[in-house]
Amino acid sequence: EDRDFIDAVRGGPNRIRTSYADALETHRIALAVSHSAQTGEIVHLAPAAAAPRPPGEMLRNEPAAPDQHRRIRSLGIDAPHRAGFFDYDEAPAGPGQVRIDTTYTGLSAGTELTFLKNTNPYLFASWDNDAGVFREGAPAMRYPVPFLGYMETGRIIGSNADGFAVGQLVAGTWGHKSGHTADPARDLLVAMPDDLDPVLGVFVGQMGPIAANAILYADAFSHGRTPVAFGAGVAGRRVLVWGGGTVGLMTALFARDAGAAEVVVAEPSEFRRHVAVKLGLAAETEDAAWQRAKSWGESGDRGADLVFQTRAHGHSLHLALRALRPQGAVIDLAFYQGGIPEARLGEEFHHNGLSLIAAQIGRVPPGLSDTWNRRQLSEQTLRLLKTHGRAVRDAMITHVVPFDEAPAFLSHLVADRPEFLQIVFRVPS
Repeated sequence: EDRDFIDAVRGGPNRIRTSYADALETHRIALAVSHSAQTGEIVHLAPAAAAPRPPGEMLRNEPAAPDQHRRIRSLGIDAPHRAGFFDYDEAPAGPGQVRIDTTYTGLSAGTELTFLKNTNPYLFASWDNDAGVFREGAPAMRYPVPFLGYMETGRIIGSNADGFAVGQLVAGTWGHKSGHTADPARDLLVAMPDDLDPVLGVFVGQMGPIAANAILYADAFSHGRTPVAFGAGVAGRRVLVWGGGTVGLMTALFARDAGAAEVVVAEPSEFRRHVAVKLGLAAETEDAAWQRAKSWGESGDRGADLVFQTRAHGHSLHLALRALRPQGAVIDLAFYQGGIPEARLGEEFHHNGLSLIAAQIGRVPPGLSDTWNRRQLSEQTLRLLKTHGRAVRDAMITHVVPFDEAPAFLSHLVADRPEFLQIVFRVPS
């Protein structure tokens, strides 16, 4: 530590492991602990105002040989409504590990902007995995939040793992970081085909598998635990997809390719309906979509066979249920952070004997875990992208933003609310 400090003061290599602001906060806490120990009194510390990290030597992408330490930049949230960069020192890849340089990292706006806006439930509660409940009063996360993101593409620059070679392009879920060291035995790393645009890798680790898992839940609803071909549960059926975001559009593409009789995207945004049409999908407003669905089928059995609900709005769920035929099902992918007071599990839900099934990416449908896992869902995503990759890239990726500009761009999203769909940050090599 002393050697690094002296070198930094003399203008030599910067190997300081923390920022000045973080060091100052640590010192404040140490002084408070000392004072409390001496006096026996409780010391209350007001939260320090987090300072945005200025561009400087600590934040530059510094090239490093595979056997050297390197500095990693991470996009995070300093404080409510203030994004910034964090950095840390990363050791070389150990046995069985690979070192990756990130090329593209995708933004999951619905999740990540909640940290910027101070509305994410993990800031106010923690998940009790043993009981399967959220416990209020003990936040799982506090500011600053140094890591965000879970949809990345990168190139391997050092490998100590069998089956992974230097120069290989991989997709995974390691966050908005300039680089990452991964253990393929524990982390999901998916090799990207040479003939696929690297930017499409942002869909392979998370968003595509979420949509593929929804199709798997539809298979299980229609066929139970009987092994069937992927998409058999939507083949020949009339399907609504509620929401024209990234997950909704990928779900719609999966359903169409699986042979659904009809697929309609219900989306209030004209901009997103236009994106759906560019992908060759039918798109309607929410009111028009449920009424269209009620023209399907025979008298007394009218409505959609399945609705995939991806909009985290109670009224959208209410209309999705209304759109179903008797004994149909909503496969619900949405996370209703504020609850769903507008949803009415009353008239249609009761009289039509409807099903509401939560499809969360953390698990496949009951009884299918022996034949399906996360990697297989990623492989289904690659198959979809091999067919529709160019259309997905041109229609769904609406912004490619330099990584250095990410904090300002996140603030722009919240303040100005521009139309967008999939945002990708490009990390310089």
